[in-house]
Amino acid sequence: MEDYFIQLLKSIRIFDLLDIAIISIFVYIALIWFKKTASRFVLIGVFILAGVYAAARIFHLYLTEYALQGFFAILAIALIIIFQEDIRRFFERLATWRFFRKGAFDTQPLRSAEIINNAVTRLIQNRRGALIVLKREDFLDRHLKGGFDLDGTLSEAILESIFDPHSIGHDGAVIIEDGYITRFGCHLPLSVNTGKIGNLGLRHTAALGLSERCDAFCIVVSEERGTVSIVREGSLIRLHHPGDLLPILEQLYQETAPEKGGWLRWISESWAEKAIAILLACGLWLAFGYQTESIRRDYVRPIVYRNLPPDWIIEEQKPKEATITLMGSKQAFGLLKEESLSVTLDMTGVKEGRQEMPLGNANIQHPSNVTIVDVNPNKMQFVAHMLVQAETPIDVRLSGSLPKGLVLGKVTVSPASVQIKAPRKNLKQIKITTEPINLREITATTTLTRQLVAPSAVRFAGGERPAAEVTIEVDPQETAPPK
Repeated sequence: MEDYFIQLLKSIRIFDLLDIAIISIFVYIALIWFKKTASRFVLIGVFILAGVYAAARIFHLYLTEYALQGFFAILAIALIIIFQEDIRRFFERLATWRFFRKGAFDTQPLRSAEIINNAVTRLIQNRRGALIVLKREDFLDRHLKGGFDLDGTLSEAILESIFDPHSIGHDGAVIIEDGYITRFGCHLPLSVNTGKIGNLGLRHTAALGLSERCDAFCIVVSEERGTVSIVREGSLIRLHHPGDLLPILEQLYQETAPEKGGWLRWISESWAEKAIAILLACGLWLAFGYQTESIRRDYVRPIVYRNLPPDWIIEEQKPKEATITLMGSKQAFGLLKEESLSVTLDMTGVKEGRQEMPLGNANIQHPSNVTIVDVNPNKMQFVAHMLVQAETPIDVRLSGSLPKGLVLGKVTVSPASVQIKAPRKNLKQIKITTEPINLREITATTTLTRQLVAPSAVRFAGGERPAAEVTIEVDPQETAPPK
């Protein structure tokens, strides 16, 4: 056992620690989400069924195993449908996470809490109903309907005037964000939880509906009872005295406002979930990421070259492919993509003529979690030529014969020659022709445009394949006079 741990410690790399840290963060987020989500009992049911399925496989309960296989086949789609609201909230929360953005925060949170408390107290005294929503981390726009944009500084006078019975938006909700009243007169989604609604009014039902869909904090003033209630995370609490609201608001603003030493505070809170996340990530790494047994695999990859000087070509390359033998864990090969392997030769110092270059580890690009054992062959032979510029005449390529009654006259091509780049030793044998012209289609003197054709080792000046104009003159065939 001691030797196992020693070998384990020696085999851990920096990337393994990073791997464990990333998985720990994911597991921690899942634990926090599992702790807060209202649908967590669905996950508990899924885990119970997963345990039953594992037991069925161990004890060979074939009917149970067969039945649950169909269930787990559609489980991913079912979970997306069940948790679609929670998944959307997760990505919205990630996009607005304060560690990743520079947001505008309320610079005077205690002052905002005092303004809201004083306004609510006056509304209770005047028996005016109100619905105030304090935005926190989650987006609210997709939950709001109607209303009017305001973007005004938070004040008692504005809050009281909005909920005046003669105001156009007094029946809707007021949205407060970072010390500003952003909208008023908004309509919120209603709760469908009949057990919580009971004999509550429309404002309470709307506040519950919004809190069930996001992390907003709602304050409801009842004009009938002259009471104030707070609603958060799908729960409604009726305060016994209006003065109880101020300490709750101060605590709420203290939770959402940025603090010095935020990282230390983040580390100290929810330490149990963090410890569980780290232990689970380490266990997952030991189960799936760590393996002492190494295996070998062969991959055949094409040999390519780079940094070839301009106006040089490579011919007679042998071989065109190399076999790479790699060694690593089964998990490493499971993550390896064959496209990530490449055999590359640097042609910076290439010379004229036939030559060979060695193939070794330095020529192989591969993932760091596998090791190169062998490269076969260990060298590549090829012929390199430097291209020189020359001017070569253009030959017209004809096929077939003219229709009956016509004879071929003069054939001219314009331009008569073309600038090319080709290996010096092949200049005399190089022949540049036009694309073939079928004489059977010629019925009169005609001028045609045809692309030029050249051997593979030839390049045209300018890079693009040029065209030439071919003029074919035809004459009527003279017939002999009758005797």
